[in-house]
Formats: sequence, structure tokens, C-alpha cells
Amino acid sequence: MRAAELTQSVVTSSDGTEIGYYKTGEGPAVVVLHGSMESARSHTLFAEALADEFTVYLPDRRGRGLSGPHRPDHSVRTEIEDLDAVLTAAGAERAFGISAGGAVVLEAARTLPNLKQIALYEPAIVADGTPHREWLKRFDQEIARGDVAGAMVTSMFGFEMAPAFLKVMPRGLLRLMTEKMMAKEERQADAGAITMRQLAPTIHAEGTIVAELGGTFDNFRTVQAEVLLLGGSKGLPSLGPGRATLEKVLPLCRRIEFDGYDHGSSSDPGGVNPNGKPEVVRRIAAEVKAFFKQL
Repeated sequence: MRAAELTQSVVTSSDGTEIGYYKTGEGPAVVVLHGSMESARSHTLFAEALADEFTVYLPDRRGRGLSGPHRPDHSVRTEIEDLDAVLTAAGAERAFGISAGGAVVLEAARTLPNLKQIALYEPAIVADGTPHREWLKRFDQEIARGDVAGAMVTSMFGFEMAPAFLKVMPRGLLRLMTEKMMAKEERQADAGAITMRQLAPTIHAEGTIVAELGGTFDNFRTVQAEVLLLGGSKGLPSLGPGRATLEKVLPLCRRIEFDGYDHGSSSDPGGVNPNGKPEVVRRIAAEVKAFFKQL
């Protein structure tokens, strides 16, 4: 499969913030909205798999790469305005969202008229957003004093991403391990790569999204777009119940659970996704591609 030839461009969101994106392929437009601790280039393999039949747009969500900073009052509405700017520029009726990006795409399908088909990989929608408001307080304090590793540990537990063996380890040791992991990534990163340390402050906005959309499942009964709802048997346990609920409330929904796939399976290998596999990305992309071709 050929490597994606990416071009860069920028749109302006409704508040004047620039939202940059990469573009590749030819055919009807598809916008891919990445998840937490990711950037636009986290889905280049996915874009390659669609590029022979679709024009794929890969925007950097705020705080990353080509795009402007978060606002102090950043919210889901801000994210939807940014996505809408890209959808409008692309003339897109299709979007694929991952994790927190998936939650944004789903809420956009509820509130925007131009989305006809959406695919979601483990959308970050939970039954109760209150716990996320609580851990964000500690996270913000750690970021403010420059303790990025500590903030990463806090978010790992806040998002319930920690495997069982990490839950019994002393926090100080986890912080040290995280610092070493980030330092190693920085030493090995290609020029211009967006590292975990650079992405860490964006987690605040991710927590805000999960908190704001927590418990809003009934709102999605009005979504008229066709939905492909995807997840993995080894994905985040905290998001599995949400997919089961969404399958029931979404009027036009097809669900696929991939055996053995984890939360990062649609994303390029490397960085925060060290266990990623190109063949797994292509498998997910094939399902999304077949779904989008039905429109």
C-alpha cells in the first residue's frame, strides 16, 4: 500500500482560532477526529487505507500541531465548532471519531445537519461524568507546577486506563516510570513529532469532554445519521457499557466488537500506542470504508 501523500491546510473556527489539517486521497470527503494523547498524524495508516476511494481530512484538535490553543472555557461546543469548520471546508457528510474524538463526532451528528454517516471507535461517553471533574482538579495542579509525569499518572487512573498490576504499585514509582518513558520517547522521536510531554496538557480538555457528555445517552435518540459503532474486547472497560447503551438508543446503528483489539487499535503504532499493528489498523479501516461506501 502506498504511503499517504499529505498536504496541509487551515480553516478558521467560529471564534477565530485556526484549525489545521492534513489531507490525502481522492473521492468523497471523510474527516477523521483523533482521540486523547493523539494528533492529526496518529491516523496516517488509517488514511492510507481509505485514500484510494475517499479524500481523508486529518485535523489537529486544539492544542496540537497545526491548530491553535484551547480557550479557558473550552467545551464540547468548542470542539463541535472546530469540527464543523473542517466539515464545511471539506464538504464532508462522513466522519470517523476515536475515543474523545468519537464523543465529539457523535454529539456533532446530533447537533449539525451535514453529517449523514459516522463511525466511532470506543467513543468516550460514560454513565456519570462527575468523577472526571474530581480528578481534573489534581491534574491541573500538577500541570501548573510542572509535574507532567504526575499529571499523566493522575489521568491514567482518572480515565480508568491502568491495568490491575499498576494499581498496586506506589504512585512515586509510577511517576518515575512515566518520566523515563517520556524521556525515551523524546530521544527517539523524529523531528517535528508531537510527543507525550507536549500532548499532556491537552488531557484537561479530554476530561472536560467526558465530564460534560457523561450520562447524556438519551440525547442521542434523535441522531439521524447512520452510525457504525466499533470497539475491542481489550479496550477500555469503562467504555464498554456505554457502547451497549448507545447501541440501544441510536436509531440507525450497527455495532462491531473486534476480538483482541484494544483502545488504540485504530491508531498508528508508536508513542502512546506501542502495541499498535498496521494490519489491525487496516482491518478496522476496511469495515469503516465498506460502511462509508453505502452512502
